[in-house]
Amino acid sequence: MSSEISRSMGYIENRPFDEIAVGDHAELVRTLTAADIDAFAAVSGDVNPAHVDAEFAQEDIFHKVIAHGMWGGALISTVLGTQLPGPGTIYLDQTLKFLKPVGVGDTVTVRATVTEKQADKKRVTLDCLCTNGDGKPVITGQAVVIAPDRKIKRPRVVMPDLVMHKRGAGYDRLLNEARKLPTLPTAIVHPCDAASLEAALQTHELGLIEPLLVGPEARIRGAAEEADLDIGALEIFDAPHSHASAERAVALVREGRARALMKGALHTDEIMSAVVAKSTGLRSERRMSHVYVMDVPTYPKPLLITDAAINIAPDLQTKADIVQNAIDLAHAIGIEAPKVALLSAVETITPRLQSTVEAGALCKMADRGQITGGVLDGPLAFDNAISMRAVASKGITSAVAGQADILVAPDLEAGNMIAKQLVYLAGAEAAGLVLGAQVPIILTSRSDDRRTRIASTAIAALFNAPVAR
Repeated sequence: MSSEISRSMGYIENRPFDEIAVGDHAELVRTLTAADIDAFAAVSGDVNPAHVDAEFAQEDIFHKVIAHGMWGGALISTVLGTQLPGPGTIYLDQTLKFLKPVGVGDTVTVRATVTEKQADKKRVTLDCLCTNGDGKPVITGQAVVIAPDRKIKRPRVVMPDLVMHKRGAGYDRLLNEARKLPTLPTAIVHPCDAASLEAALQTHELGLIEPLLVGPEARIRGAAEEADLDIGALEIFDAPHSHASAERAVALVREGRARALMKGALHTDEIMSAVVAKSTGLRSERRMSHVYVMDVPTYPKPLLITDAAINIAPDLQTKADIVQNAIDLAHAIGIEAPKVALLSAVETITPRLQSTVEAGALCKMADRGQITGGVLDGPLAFDNAISMRAVASKGITSAVAGQADILVAPDLEAGNMIAKQLVYLAGAEAAGLVLGAQVPIILTSRSDDRRTRIASTAIAALFNAPVAR
């Protein structure tokens, strides 16, 4: 390792036995965060609800989430291993007495004081004291260590970033809000496999939808029996095959029986063909588009991405509808004035790159009220749409850059790649809807897990609520 890199990282240095005197001490100060508790639980496997379940903890003896006791013990170990004696220390014994709980936001001071030395075995005894912000003891104890017999000075190792992310947590708020609404009558189109039926039953049990199963009744019942699923309470609308299932489901919407569609075991083209049929479909004045609502572990809020599934090479007017659909969905999930980033490869408008020209035109359309409800900016490259660090490095001044709520891709290929890269490289989850028809359409996939299916349905319920339209 070069000396320049070492200097940039700093050093960690010990105090050998001969340099230690009775009365010497070292300390550190740490404020407990919720992320500290989650990280300790994840590493240790200790998911005692007193530490990780706020609802349970509120009814427990301390009426709040508290730190694991050994979190404080680990801080004592930090002082011994990094300061006094420091690198080369061998832990032999540790006693601990826990006097008071430590809660989120409490600042703990950890102090280790040398009380005894044994020269023959290089042993050092230290009193250990952890106090809270009021100076009151929360942990006391005694440690016995073997101190190093030589000086050690090493470059301080830079640890990897720790990203704490609870899968599905980003969708919990949406689910809780959707469950407050009346159940949404939803036509499940051709649910002839276990995955489709499970999605219908799961969302029904959560009080999100009233499933209307549309398809060949014998096949639906056979799939349910094979998967050991009880669909006895669900209404079935018989249709001979997948095309007929799509047409019957659309008819249920036109009749006012259903207020949403959910894709079952048929191709997307089949359901969308029935939706866009001129005389019998569900067209509206606006062009249909798909919007992902993504929960990205490294992004601090929901991220909407559009269009990654419907419009292959949208023209300017289609893009205007794509943007408006996404803004309307953002409103439905509680984003009052969504920041819309119109993506391209660069930030300057150049005629040789059509996406930059269209981004500029969309911004002007928003200025003149042709697109409403959001704040638009573009063209913006992906990094400058979602990273304040990238924005600062390029000196961009923008109300959207670095903090976008909605990413509008220049075409389907780009949108699809962005969404799938976030899923498979960044661990994101991707719920989504097709909007622009008379009702929202939930395009579930065989690869979607339970959380994604439920989240997509919750989003459909929120979008369909009167306040969202």
